[in-house]
Amino acid sequence: MDQLLHALKAARCARVVRLLLLGGSLGVAAPTAPTDAQLAEAVVRAYPDAQLRADADAVVWPDGTRTPVTRAGATSGSYTDRLNHADLRAQLRTPYPACAPLRPPAYLEDPGRARDDAFFRRLYGSSSAQVSAHLRAVNWFGQRLAFTTVNGADRALEAVARDLAAQLPQHPDWRAFLTPSAGTFLWRTVAGTPRLSAHSYGIAIDLNTRMSAYWQWDGHREGARGIPYRNRFPAGIVHTFERHGFVWGGRWYHYDTMHFEYRPELARCP
Repeated sequence: MDQLLHALKAARCARVVRLLLLGGSLGVAAPTAPTDAQLAEAVVRAYPDAQLRADADAVVWPDGTRTPVTRAGATSGSYTDRLNHADLRAQLRTPYPACAPLRPPAYLEDPGRARDDAFFRRLYGSSSAQVSAHLRAVNWFGQRLAFTTVNGADRALEAVARDLAAQLPQHPDWRAFLTPSAGTFLWRTVAGTPRLSAHSYGIAIDLNTRMSAYWQWDGHREGARGIPYRNRFPAGIVHTFERHGFVWGGRWYHYDTMHFEYRPELARCP
């Protein structure tokens, strides 16, 4: 029953976020911006196990520590600067089109790519050792992959694997995309940036690199205009992940089609 209630809360959260967030990329202002209190409530609903509460301008942790929704300096500078210093408002700014048809994203449309590092460090751990304390092995088509147990992320990945396995008889070509996985947990920064990768928190999985496309591998500069979109992943695989609260890097202008990460504040199908 608790898991059902959590799922219902998360689904409601996603609907709230989609209704609130009417803006586009990090570089475009929303015509009707949600309040800090509304965004804080959306985060609280998405992560029920953390026992957070929302107030007028922050997410409040059980010990009283506050993570502000809007932080000074988070919206200034270049696109890359804003990614490097994202707050919760930037994290939620671009609506994630869960289970929508696949299409090339617009310029700088990167839903879920911005992360408030302070929030994720507090939620999952601020060091490799702290994150590792919450990891367990998940069976991914015969591979044992480390994934965090925080907020049920490990159970969400297991549910994805079960659903995909049930669909493989009808879509045997999918196996080439799913295996071998290129990995999950690794405490590291995103290449060429000070930002921690989502892999550092044990919430991300990379699938088969042979079937994948990545903007940096193709020699593009972050924030450059005219990056040509590339993807081979079938919509059925993407939608299966999204139904369980994962965002996909193939929905980013800065495409990373092997990459899926657990982000229940953004990715829930209607």
